[in-house]
Amino acid sequence: MKKLLNTFCIVLAFICIGCKADTKKEIAQVETNIASPALAKHYIKVALLLDTSNSMDGLIDQAKAQLWEIVNELSYAKCKNERPNLQIALFEYGNDRLAEKDGYVRKILGFTQDLDEVSKELFSLSTNGGSEYCGTVIQQSLDQLDWGNDADDLKMVFIAGNEPFDQGKINYKDAITNAKEKDVVINTIFCGNYNQGAASYWKDGATLGYGQYTAIDHNKETQHIVSPYDDLIIQLNIKLNGTYVPYGRLGEEKVALQYEQDSNAAGYSKANAVSRTVSKGSHLYKNSSWDLVDAEDDSDFSYSKLKKEQLPENLKNKSTAEIKAYVWVKKEERETIQEEIAALNKKRRDYIASGGNTKNNGLESAMITALRSQAKKKNYTWDE
Repeated sequence: MKKLLNTFCIVLAFICIGCKADTKKEIAQVETNIASPALAKHYIKVALLLDTSNSMDGLIDQAKAQLWEIVNELSYAKCKNERPNLQIALFEYGNDRLAEKDGYVRKILGFTQDLDEVSKELFSLSTNGGSEYCGTVIQQSLDQLDWGNDADDLKMVFIAGNEPFDQGKINYKDAITNAKEKDVVINTIFCGNYNQGAASYWKDGATLGYGQYTAIDHNKETQHIVSPYDDLIIQLNIKLNGTYVPYGRLGEEKVALQYEQDSNAAGYSKANAVSRTVSKGSHLYKNSSWDLVDAEDDSDFSYSKLKKEQLPENLKNKSTAEIKAYVWVKKEERETIQEEIAALNKKRRDYIASGGNTKNNGLESAMITALRSQAKKKNYTWDE
C-alpha cells in the first residue's frame, strides 16, 4: 500500500510539474523526499562545569573514570520513539592558572559529539588553587554555548565544586534566572558534606534552577563491577577499530586519538575499557568529521569532495566506485560488531543486576539520577 501511495505521488508530481527539461530531476527529488522523510533530531545537551582548584583531584578522577558509563546510560534514552543525539560541553573554573579577567573560568569544549575529544580534555585537566565563582561559570556557559530552541531538547548544566556557591561578581540567582529563560536546568553537585553544601547555597542553586542538588564523596575510588562478558566485549573493540576509514586533514590524527582514549580507559580498569567499548558500539559515538563510514550518513557529505591524498594508502589510487564499495563493506562489518557488543552488553547488565550489585559512583550516580528525573518531565523514555 505504501509503495502504491509513493508511486501515485510521483505520478501526481509529474502531472503538476509538466514536461520540461528538468522534469526527471524534480521527480527524482520528490521520490527521494517521499522515501526518506526528514526526521527531527533531538539533543541531550550537557554542560559539565568542573572546579579544578587544589582540592578537586578526586572529582577530576571520577570524571575520567565514569564518563563512559554516563554516555551508556544516555544511549538508552528515547524522545518520541527516536534516539536523541548527545552533545557535551566542558568548562573548568576556580584554577589560578586561568585568567582573572575571565573570572578564573575557561571554556574547554563547546557542545560536541566527539566523545574522544571530551575524554582527551578530561585527561588533560590538572588542579591548582584558586577562586571558585559559580555564578560566573554558569553565566559563561549560557553565553558561550549554543543551547538551541528545540523545546524537546534536554538542556542541563552540572556544576561541581566545594566552595560557597555565592562567591564572585555575578550573583548565582541572576545567572540561574537567565538559565531558565533558555530552558536550561541547573544541577549542583557539592563535593563534601550534604549539610555543608546546603548551608553554602548549593542546594538553593539547584532549587532555583529546577534541578537536583547532590552531595558526593569526590575522593571515593570509582567502583567497577566485573562480569564474565568483559573479555569478549574488549576483543570486539579491537575488531571495531578496524572498521574505521579515516579521511581528511585530521583523519590519521583522530585514529591515534581513538587508540589513546582506549588506552586511557583501560588504564583505570578492564571494566572501564568495557564501558568505553559499549559507548563506541552505540549510536552516540559519531565520527563523521574523520571517518568515511559515519560521514556517509551526513546529508552534506559528497565523495566528489574527497582529496585522494587525504585517504588511507589502500584507497588513494581507487576510483569513487571502489571507495564506496570498500566503505560499504566496512559499514556492514561495523553494524555486525555493534550488534554483537549490544547483545553481550545486555548479558553483562543482566548479570550485574542479578547479583544485586549496585554502584554509588559519586559524579556518575548524581548525573544519571538527575538526567533520568529531568528527562521524564519531557516524556523521554528509557530502554531497560
